[in-house]
Order: sequence, then C-alpha cells, then structure tokens
Amino acid sequence: MEKSQLHDWHVHKVRAFLNRSYALLHILATAPIFYLRAAYFFGHAGNVVPLLPWLLVSAAEILFFFSWILKLSYYWRPLTRTVFPENLPVDEELPKIDVFVCTADPIREPTFDAMNTVISAMSLDYPAHKLSVYVSDDGGASVTLDAMKHAWVFATWWLPFCKRYNILPISPKAFFQQHFQQPSHNTHFIQDSKLLKEKYEEFEERVLSWKERRGDVNENNAKRSAQDHSPIIQVINESFVGDDDNSATTNPENIEMPFLVYVAREKRPSHHHHFKAGALNVLQRVSSIFSNAPYILVLDCDMYCNDSNSARQAMCFYVDPEINRSIAWVQFPQKFHNINEKDIYDSQLRASWPIIYPGTDGIQGPILSGTNFYINRKALYGFNISAAGNDNINELRHTFGSSNLLIKSLSQIDEPEYPRKLSSDYLQEAQFLATCVYEEETQWGKKVGFRYDTVVEDVMTGYILHSKGWKSVYLNPPSPQFLGSATTNLNEAIIQHSRWTAGLLQLGLSNYFPLFNTSTRMLILQKLIYSWIVLYPLDFLPISCFAIIQPLCLFYGIPLYPKISDPFFIPFAFVFISSHLRPLYEAFSCGGSINLWLNTQRIVLIKGLTSYVYGTLDCVMGKLGIRETSFMPTNKAGDDDTSKWYLNGKYDFRTSNMFLVPIVTAVTLNLSSFVAGVARAIVTQSWDTLFAQAFFSFYIFIISLPVIEGMLLRKDKARIPVSTTLKSTLLSWFVLSLGYLILLRH
Repeated sequence: MEKSQLHDWHVHKVRAFLNRSYALLHILATAPIFYLRAAYFFGHAGNVVPLLPWLLVSAAEILFFFSWILKLSYYWRPLTRTVFPENLPVDEELPKIDVFVCTADPIREPTFDAMNTVISAMSLDYPAHKLSVYVSDDGGASVTLDAMKHAWVFATWWLPFCKRYNILPISPKAFFQQHFQQPSHNTHFIQDSKLLKEKYEEFEERVLSWKERRGDVNENNAKRSAQDHSPIIQVINESFVGDDDNSATTNPENIEMPFLVYVAREKRPSHHHHFKAGALNVLQRVSSIFSNAPYILVLDCDMYCNDSNSARQAMCFYVDPEINRSIAWVQFPQKFHNINEKDIYDSQLRASWPIIYPGTDGIQGPILSGTNFYINRKALYGFNISAAGNDNINELRHTFGSSNLLIKSLSQIDEPEYPRKLSSDYLQEAQFLATCVYEEETQWGKKVGFRYDTVVEDVMTGYILHSKGWKSVYLNPPSPQFLGSATTNLNEAIIQHSRWTAGLLQLGLSNYFPLFNTSTRMLILQKLIYSWIVLYPLDFLPISCFAIIQPLCLFYGIPLYPKISDPFFIPFAFVFISSHLRPLYEAFSCGGSINLWLNTQRIVLIKGLTSYVYGTLDCVMGKLGIRETSFMPTNKAGDDDTSKWYLNGKYDFRTSNMFLVPIVTAVTLNLSSFVAGVARAIVTQSWDTLFAQAFFSFYIFIISLPVIEGMLLRKDKARIPVSTTLKSTLLSWFVLSLGYLILLRH
C-alpha cells in the first residue's frame, strides 16, 4: 500500500472462473432439455402427454432460463474493496456532508427509535462544522418536532461521551441495550456512563410521555395530518430548545454541534406527493440553501449508524481526484440487529449483499438501494460529469424552479466555507422550497433529484445515473456501519415485497426497459443486471405453473419428464441439482446452514405465490389507470408477541386470507398429488415413469413443512386458521376437478 493510497480493490479471479465455468455447463445441460421440449411439437413418436401441460411446463422452463441468464452478470466479475481513511487529508480539507433521515408515520415508525438514528448520525466521526443532519417528517407530526428538541439536548451530552471513550455503537439505544462489562479500572468511564444512562432515561421518558399526552399520535388524526399540513422548517439549536430544557447546562464542554434541521414539507390532498422521492427532493432543495454539502448520506429512520467511520470511509473515494468525478454514490450494505440465525423470512436477503453486490461492483457498480449510501449532489442535479453547468438562467429556472437562492447554490456546491444562513429570509425561502407548488413546471423528479417514475425511487434514480455514465462502488467493511430493523413477521414481509414488485415492474414496463433502451451508456452486463431486477417479479408465472400443473399431472399420472432409463433424464437431473447446489453453496459461504437454505427456498415460493402476483396486479392496474399506486411504510414498531414466534423459528400466519389461501392451496394440492402419485406408482409399478415428478413433489413437501405444521399440528394463535385450511382444501379439489376436465378430456 502506498502511503497516500485511499482505497484498493481485489478481483476474485478464481471465483469468477468457477462462476463462468458453472454457467457454461448449465447452458450446455439445458440444450437437450429444450430439444426434447421442442421435439414434441414436431410429432415426437410415442408421445402420450396432452398438449396444454407440455406447453405450459415448456414455457415455464424457458422463463426460468431467461431469468437465470439475466442474473449471470451478477457473478461475472466479483470484487471487494478496502479503504484507508487514515490517509485522508486533515479535517479542514474534508468536504461537507449532509445527512437525510426520512420518517413518515410516528405509529409505524416509532418516534423514539427515529431519534436514536438522528443522534447516531450526529455522532459520526467527522468534523461537526462540516456535518448537517436533516430530518424529513412526512407525517407532519408535532411529536417528531418535539422529540428532536429533546434529542438535541441529549446529544450535547452524548457526543462528548462518544468522543472521549470511542464509544461503539454510536446509537445510544443500541449502546445501553448491550450487556458489556464495564472496565472496573476506569472509574471515570463508570461514572460518566451512569450519568449518561440517567440522561438517556430522562430523554426517553420525555419523548414517550409527550407522545402519550398529544392527540395527534392517534392513528386517525395522524393520517389526516400526514396528508394535509403546511410546510414547517425548524433549525434545532440552543435558541429553539429554551431554558426549560436545561439547555444552559447540557453542553458543559461547549463542543460544536452538527447542524440539525426539522423539515415537514407541505402536503395537500389535491397534490401528488411522490412518496419518499418527493421527501428527499425537498430535503435536497432546503439543504442547498443552508449547508449545500457536496455529498449526502441517506438513511431510513430505523437504520442507525452503528460505527462512526462510514463518512470517512466514503470520503476515501470522493476525495480521490482520479475517480471522484465519475462516482455517483458509495453503497453500504443493509444489515440488521434483530435477525436471528434461522431468519425464516430471509429478511436480510442474505445472498444479496455478500454475493450479488460484489458482482455488480465489478461491472459499473451496484444499484442504489434505498438507504445507507453517500451520494454526489452534482449527480442528483444532473450535472454532466465531463462539463460545467449551464449558464442560461432561464433554463436553470425551468429545471430547478424560481428560487434565486437555490439557483445561486448550484455554483457553490464545492465552496469549503459556504455559510449556514439562519436569517428569517433563508427560513422563509426554505419553506417556499418545501411547498407543493414549487415543483410545478420544473424538472424535479424527472431530470433532477430522485425520480418519481416508480415507488422504488432508489432503483430508478440509480438506473438513470448509470445510464448517464456515472459509476458506483460497494463497500462492505468488517464492522457493520449501519444496522436496522428487519421485518420479522409474514404479513409485513409479503406487503414489503409486494410494494417492491409493483415499483420494479413499473420500471420494467416503461420506456426505460434496460435491454431495449438505446440511449443509455451502460455496459451490456449492467443492462442485464437491471433487466433481471425489474423482471424477476414475473417469476410468479413459472412458479405458479409448477405449483399447479406439476401436481395435477402427477395426480393423474401424466408424465412431464423422461423416464430414469431415458438418457434425456440426465440433463434434467443435472440442471435441477446444480440450480439448487448454487444457493446451497451461497448459504454456506455466508455462514449459513442447510436450514437457512431451506428457509430461503420457502420464502421464494411464498413470495412467488403472493408478493409477486399482487405486486404485478397493482402495477398493471396502475398502468391501466384503474387504481393509483399505493405506498405504506413497513411497520417498524416492535411487537413482543410477533418477535417471540420469529425468534423460535415459527412462522406467524396471522395475515390476510388474500395471502394465506394461495399458499395453503398450493401446499394442499401438492400434498394430495404426492400421496396419489406415490400410490399410483406402487400399484402400477410406474416408478420409472413418474420418479422425477414424485421427487419434485417430495421436495415441495419438504419446503412446505412449516405450512403443513401450521395447518394440522399447531394449536397456537399464530397457526393457520381452520377456516382458511377448509377454504384452501375446497379450492384445491376444485383445481383437481378442473384439471381432469382440461387435461384428460383435452
């Protein structure tokens, strides 16, 4: 390592070679499969299989293969990165950073937890005068504004404590929840930690008690307020806190505090607010006339800073003059503090962060992923990365709006001493920038800022930036820089993935579809990456096909696969085994087990029958104008009862029948077909003919064991209701009867 080197990377050549070799073997093995499927349509001799099931299964296999081909680019050139923040320039030469924290609902996103995220962001190991924290309260809840006042007071104690003892984690809630052994030889630390514990409990009591007293945290009142309120911009400092909060004694060391601002943009029922993308764009405009930092850290309110070094680590790329003009964002992984080793809902997307993201980093960079990223403000503004901005004032007004202060800030992004303007004129201008009408007749959300095209504003924004030639990097340091709250119940997991599905398909069904977008400057492998991302929800088509056609054919003894004695059986067996060995290998390489691999397969099947289906319907109805796209924040409020089932590795089936019935019907249909198929094979001695289908059905049976347990064995309140089991059983019998009419009478 050179003395001045800021970052390095390592390409995993052996892994890349193995990945490419595996892909070649898999492709070669599929050739005889497609030959056999195609031969049927050219009068393959001795064929006794009805046309419809053969056609549907063939189409399902083609769709799976196409999806698999798109996903190959994830494995083409994996690399990992290392940074050397000790080689950064002195603090005074570091660029400024703005932190955006987004919250929308004080009920589903507990206010006190959001304040812990805010305090952790203020505690980053970065010069305080170069760090500004902006909180977007899309719910317009007064409890959030009041909580920020108490958070600022506590932070005046917490920040010196963190710096004095190099405290980790820097989130106070996480720190006080840890069972650490206090060093008995350090009496000062013991005394200070006890004092901070008292201050923290006082802080918590003030936030929670004030929240209980106020009526606007009532769910109905909160919903009305969230959709109809004026803009509120408030700088949180000594003058706002007031003497009644003991502000005069909260900062005994007189340390410099990061700039803290509360932002509640205007929302009216008559205006579309574009969900999180709209909130982020308001923060971008407001921050441009206050601090105007060249780099922005975006955090969800439940994703607190765990380590204090992420800012300096990200700056290792941005202060490098050789690459800083081409880097749009630095993405850190999403990791979670409430995940257990079984992770039955695969909430942490275990294979994505250690396997998929390093692969994308080896091409043009990882996709933009919602939270935990440092992004270049110039990239969001749409500046050409190889040329200066446009001097035409009329064009700038058409693009950015009529605010003179905002337009002036465009040329001052790199100003090291850009002042914090706290005068009433600047606050008034900030409120104007946060109104509903400001974006009218501008390019915000279209060519500037976070994109409004879909509810997954992160993927869409990243896609546009990559299309323009920008690059991104993925950094996964040994110590988790951010930790969040993952979904730990089935209902929230399905709803969350349904929302993602709808948003991704909006991009896939638009003019931006990556494979056919000729205006993009992306590499072909990067196009394949985005194509898989926006189309993978359509996997519900082959999943649904195999969940229905496969068991129907087994039930009635219709062979879909070659006999064991047939040479064509070998490629089918090879493809099935290899396609399952790969995720099994990935599970083990990520520190998992066979049970973890099985849990991943289960949740893929569940999402394929629910989230992907309903998300696709939501997207299609939105495209047809039948309904508007909906968005509901994931519930981050803790539930001890729900957490109990998750920690015990038991599925919590307390969700809508809309989700349960497709799952239970598919399991019941497969179970009935498995019993009937095995019985038929025993009686007719047709094991050679039906072995592949019986084995596949047995595999689905193993995958479905938690559902079967919830139907037949569990007696607790989180089981599958008897009424749901009866409805699903009747529906599965109807499918069997319909299959008889269609398949055998065809």
